[in-house]
Amino acid sequence: MGNEQNTFRVVGTRPVRPDGVDKVTGRAEFGADHQLPGMLVGVVVRSPHAHARIKSIDVSAARAVPGVLAVVTAADLVDLPSELSSGGEAPINFRHVSHNVIARDKALYEGHAVAALAATSTAIAAAAAALIKVDYEVLPHVIDVLEAMREGAPLLHPDLFTTGVTPTPTTASNVAGVTEFALGDIAKGFAEAEVIIEREYTTQPVHQGYIEPHAVTATFGADGTASVWCSSQGQFMVREFCAKLMGMDIGQIRVIPLEIGGGFGGKTTVYLEPLALALSRQSGRPVKMVMSRGDVFKATGPTSGTHVKIKLGAKRDGTFTAGEMTLKYQAGAYPGSPAFLGGMTGLTPYLFEHAKATCYDVVSNRPKSAAYRAPGAPMAAFGVESAIDELAQQLNIDPLELRLKNAATTGMRTLYGAKLPVVGYVETLEAAKAHPHYSAPLGPNQGRGIASGFWFNIGGPSSAAIHVNEDGTVEVVTGNPDIGGSRASMAMMAAEVLGIDFAHVKPTIGDTAQIAYSFLTGGSRVTFATGKAVIEAAEATVLQLCGRAAKMWKVEPYEVEWRAGSAHCTRVDDTTRAPVTLAEIAHQAGRTGGPISGNVSINAAGAGPGFGTHLCDVEVDPETGSVKIIRYTAIQDVGRAIHPAYVEGQLQGGAVQGIGWALNEAYLYDEKGCLLNSGFLDYRMPVASDLPMIDTVLVEVPNPGHPFGVRGVGEVPIVPPLAAVANAVSRATGVRMTDLPLSPPHVLAQLDRAKTAG
Repeated sequence: MGNEQNTFRVVGTRPVRPDGVDKVTGRAEFGADHQLPGMLVGVVVRSPHAHARIKSIDVSAARAVPGVLAVVTAADLVDLPSELSSGGEAPINFRHVSHNVIARDKALYEGHAVAALAATSTAIAAAAAALIKVDYEVLPHVIDVLEAMREGAPLLHPDLFTTGVTPTPTTASNVAGVTEFALGDIAKGFAEAEVIIEREYTTQPVHQGYIEPHAVTATFGADGTASVWCSSQGQFMVREFCAKLMGMDIGQIRVIPLEIGGGFGGKTTVYLEPLALALSRQSGRPVKMVMSRGDVFKATGPTSGTHVKIKLGAKRDGTFTAGEMTLKYQAGAYPGSPAFLGGMTGLTPYLFEHAKATCYDVVSNRPKSAAYRAPGAPMAAFGVESAIDELAQQLNIDPLELRLKNAATTGMRTLYGAKLPVVGYVETLEAAKAHPHYSAPLGPNQGRGIASGFWFNIGGPSSAAIHVNEDGTVEVVTGNPDIGGSRASMAMMAAEVLGIDFAHVKPTIGDTAQIAYSFLTGGSRVTFATGKAVIEAAEATVLQLCGRAAKMWKVEPYEVEWRAGSAHCTRVDDTTRAPVTLAEIAHQAGRTGGPISGNVSINAAGAGPGFGTHLCDVEVDPETGSVKIIRYTAIQDVGRAIHPAYVEGQLQGGAVQGIGWALNEAYLYDEKGCLLNSGFLDYRMPVASDLPMIDTVLVEVPNPGHPFGVRGVGEVPIVPPLAAVANAVSRATGVRMTDLPLSPPHVLAQLDRAKTAG
């Protein structure tokens, strides 16, 4: 559905993706596929303890093994001071990144890297790694976020003092920082309320679950320069982080992005890359490193587990008077949870004159958290949307009508201070209300849940180049790894501007030496921001094409216009000059000035925020507590869908990941702080047989900040599912579910508790 008819030739169609054939035939090169002559195998030695002081590391026996050519510890990487970078999806501290890549004085979680080596074979590397002797002093550990905040909890960092509070603390703490957002007078808002809901909710850490593990190949040249081939969400991010950790100039490192088998935010930092570089520098040989699935779970970032407290005030007619969130997020071993993003997003779908969010960033003995699709937002939305559902039941108001009554609209001031630009949240609610799903009958033990979600979407530095080949075909080079089909979107936008067939455009992901700096693939920015750069590069190319046609005709450039892939002479008295196509102009480029290309680098502004509303039907087995998803519909304002099939796929993928988060997924630890479920057999992600077809509705309210109306679509779909599923289960059972995941044992325990209480 949309507000206007599609008037584009290419945008809005569904061509076959340019990289599809290589991927389905196995020819595409992913991280673990890359090979170099003389390549060594690198392995990492990891801590078996959740918290331990490293008293000493003896690598002499490993180094003496024939075939071992390099061994590195923390001493081989730069010990960096605290310094922030915006190169990741959220601001990061280089010192923390360095200590997470390889432990220095303490190992802070099971799986924390303490040493690495490179050898001529996998067998030799594994045998030598077993000979590295690490003398640990095991320390008390803390896993849960509330336990980590308690006075007397095991302290991870003796130099970590809580920021954002007054007066500045003089005692170290596991609370890294407190962030507050406020709007209006929260006390006044609750005083005006006739009904108040106050509840607490918990979510567990969940992993992004990308199928491809982290992998890298690195090599040092004799001139001191290095090349890195890896699976990541941003080659420029990898270059910056590695340069810092290795003490090198950025210009000394070239990063070549390979295909990426999923990231979802989890590949917006570095793990193996600096270690591979250090091993290659020491050995003088290329080094390849690939994580095992166990290493991925134990040593790379899940998103935060959380404790969320929500307080909502409303009039009896459903008008919201106040909203308050207290968000406590696990950061893992180093500061940097997305608690503040939860604070910025949780209440944004609704008009609140009075609102407040207090966000706690808390370290504990877990892997450092990493971004995961709309980082921080799903957990806050779980609390807010669950409380709204309970409020609707108390007031006897339809849950969609309650949301419509309070829905955010264009111009509304958000809790984080900004005013919303043109948005389509109301349209998603109206689409949900009109959808057959919403009025479909429900059977015994079945329930329907509704939830909404918001994400800002971002822009940022982006570069694109368009090169016109001699035969009239076109190359489009951008600097962002393709995760969700962005190659096709870039080619489609270029073809639209140039007026040529999509088949004549070849999109390429450039390495750090082939294209100017681009921020990473994250935050739902690429189709919007890099797309803007592609459009501007195509427009610059059109200007050149018109100028070349003017030379061919011996007229002034202003007397030429570009329409439908051809130059047309607009001179009033002209009757003889037939239009010339792009291919004809390209064929004569050598005689009219040389190669034709457009190169653009921008800092894209004008990102359009996204809203979505999800409907979920479940059936709960009262004997076992098992929850079955029987119907699911994801509705979202997508701005304008460049390639609708890919947009639908983003909505379906986000919904599926959110359903897994709600029903099954969680990190499980033993009493020693060791992970019990570090593989896909025990870490239960949903598969196709667990789910119905996810229906999608694309609401198109164009973003005026983009020439084609694009707004990012990849983050929003994971925000509503946690609450949509929990609300459905709550309504099916008559028992309010406040703690995720809703696994059969947990649901059954809640049902039994309710029976006992009743």
